[in-house]
Amino acid sequence: MVCPERRRKMKKERIKDIFKDWRVLTLIVLLILSVVAINPHFDDKGNFTTNLQYGLDLQQGAWLQLEFQAEVVGFTTTQPLDTFVSDLSKSLDTEVIVVDENHLEIRKYYTQEQLEPYFKAAGGEIVSYQQGVSKDTASTVKLILEQKINSMGTKDAKVNTLTGMNNVARYVRVEMAGVDMNQAQQIVGKQGKFEIRVQTTGNQTEHVLYGDSITSVQTPSKDTSGNWGVGFTLSDAGAAAFRESAIKYGATVDPEHHQLAMILDNKTVYSAPLSSGLASSLVSEPTRNMVASTGTGTYGMQQATTLEIHLRAGALPVDVKVAGSGSTSASLGSHYMTMCVIAGILALITVAFVIFYRYREPRIVLPMVLINASEILILLGFCSAIKFQMDLPTIAGLIAVLGTGIDQLVILTDEILHEGIVPSPNVYLKRLARALVIIVTAAATVLIAMLPLALMDLSTLKGFAIITMMGVLVGVIITRPAYGKIIMEILSE
Repeated sequence: MVCPERRRKMKKERIKDIFKDWRVLTLIVLLILSVVAINPHFDDKGNFTTNLQYGLDLQQGAWLQLEFQAEVVGFTTTQPLDTFVSDLSKSLDTEVIVVDENHLEIRKYYTQEQLEPYFKAAGGEIVSYQQGVSKDTASTVKLILEQKINSMGTKDAKVNTLTGMNNVARYVRVEMAGVDMNQAQQIVGKQGKFEIRVQTTGNQTEHVLYGDSITSVQTPSKDTSGNWGVGFTLSDAGAAAFRESAIKYGATVDPEHHQLAMILDNKTVYSAPLSSGLASSLVSEPTRNMVASTGTGTYGMQQATTLEIHLRAGALPVDVKVAGSGSTSASLGSHYMTMCVIAGILALITVAFVIFYRYREPRIVLPMVLINASEILILLGFCSAIKFQMDLPTIAGLIAVLGTGIDQLVILTDEILHEGIVPSPNVYLKRLARALVIIVTAAATVLIAMLPLALMDLSTLKGFAIITMMGVLVGVIITRPAYGKIIMEILSE
């Protein structure tokens, strides 16, 4: 028999061997880094918080699904392509973009029946019709929307274009945490098209320039009369076009009857005659500095802020229509977060009870549960480090990782304890290798199954797929080998 003192000494040696192993050390380092990334702490108000980012499901916010008011049309024509596109653009009164030699993007909404006479008149024929925009235009829209959202100072925002297998995007989904529905619609629910027009005769106006002629934008400010406004600078070409139109339509000699109008999304935000000083200076030279006034009070300030955002980011290349929307209140988000925490804890406790019922050995159950929990902690650290938003699908992915993780640990343990007998070291290594092959094969199957969800533009499922894939990789590369070393030392007793 081995004396108690010798037994204690052997136990200490085994514990040292466990913590000296590179697989276990790697796991410990990752756990420490994860805790640092999550950074659990109390804020200035004494509330417990972390660096984890939460999506709309878990905090106040709004989402909009926007539908592009444009179409991608397959065509054939007997005319030269440049001539055909130019004629279509003029007759349709919109921009027509060549996607490839067989497809055009028409940046204004028409049904197929409405388009067919125009194509026929221009010498062409419609072969296919799909509402939406090309992949390149969708990428441009995404970039502009992200710039607008960043101009608001909004955090935790996501913009996802929903592109089909034919590379045509019909919808774009925008999620903004901490923003109410009205504010969301003002910023991203509209095209943001800015135009300056000048009055000609009666109520008729003539186009002068668009927002793309603006080179810089100032922050909203209030003048001595209490009017809010946004100052901006025109490009040289824009200033020349503005001067030419002002002189041509009489705004410099008769400002009262030829007023200047600034229009945002077909809504006039400023309309007034040129000041006498500006009118006289335009006669001799162009003026680059302009101011768009939006009114007084809180409403004027809000309009000025919205105008500034649109002027800075620019207009979307196509008009959009709100096809769907939704919001989450602060109280509902808090409730969901509490339920998610409870669900995660209950899942871990349930797993522990099931494993204990199977093995009836605490020295096996405890490492399995701790390894399982460590995977969740590493995944949370990963999410925190890359600012990945935690939403309900992501939480579902974490709970799925709990289940698949414990399945693989059971496979590993059962393979080692074949017929309930603790194997010799050589047999143990063979069984461990065989179990890891089974686990790696199962993990590869999960990765292949989740990959389409992670790559496709299904924003509500991406979080689930990415977290599930990360959980599988962390398990195969980090936690399973570490568990193999730990369980070997435990069973060797």
